[in-house]
Amino acid sequence: MRTLRTILLPLGLVAMLVATALPSHAEQRGTRYPGHTDIVATTFWVGEIFDPSAEDGSQMISTYDDHWFESYGGCDGVVTARGCETERRTARNGYFPTKMKPRENPFYLDLPYDDLNDRAGFAQRRKVVPWADKSPWRRIVRDPDRSIMKNRWVKISRRGHHCYGQIQDAGPGKYHDKKYVFGTKDARPANKRYNRAGMDVSPALNGCLHFSELNGESDRVNWRFVDYAQVPPGPWKRIITRS
Repeated sequence: MRTLRTILLPLGLVAMLVATALPSHAEQRGTRYPGHTDIVATTFWVGEIFDPSAEDGSQMISTYDDHWFESYGGCDGVVTARGCETERRTARNGYFPTKMKPRENPFYLDLPYDDLNDRAGFAQRRKVVPWADKSPWRRIVRDPDRSIMKNRWVKISRRGHHCYGQIQDAGPGKYHDKKYVFGTKDARPANKRYNRAGMDVSPALNGCLHFSELNGESDRVNWRFVDYAQVPPGPWKRIITRS
């Protein structure tokens, strides 16, 4: 049986140990990641098939989930004779879909950096992804079957509206645009398609940000990565995707 011993330490040493154990103010606030401004954002949704002949023309799967449609719970919109279509979302029900109950966070987005299936993206992620050496990502950064991009939080702003979402796919158009996604000089997206879009957002984010178009290429946003500690209460926390 172990006995407890009282150890007397100088007050200065005690203060130093306490300061070391407690997180700093910066750590409590989270990391301040670089901002990206005036970026074209288009809309996509789980179940969308906009070009069945294109390799990236369907949202039945994502780059991080081969069964995204099933994982999410079905069409993130309305099913018509033409297929799975998007719908206008409003604050009345927290911008959630009106015809189905999602199993994952409906506040999702993509950015053009695939750190899992794209060889360049995976090879470079240890050097370019800002949180690669932080817990818990440093434990999986060398695992070719685990993404350190999926589920990361992003703050998106448009004309005084500030909303938050989780990354669930990669795109649009490009898949290892490290200069734009992680750069500190507000670089423009390398993608030339869809009016040079640098991000796709879900219908929930489309509504939350008060986009002018339900499914267009003219809306522009500002965005930055945020740590979970920086995500305020809101409808984006009703369901948090963790898988």
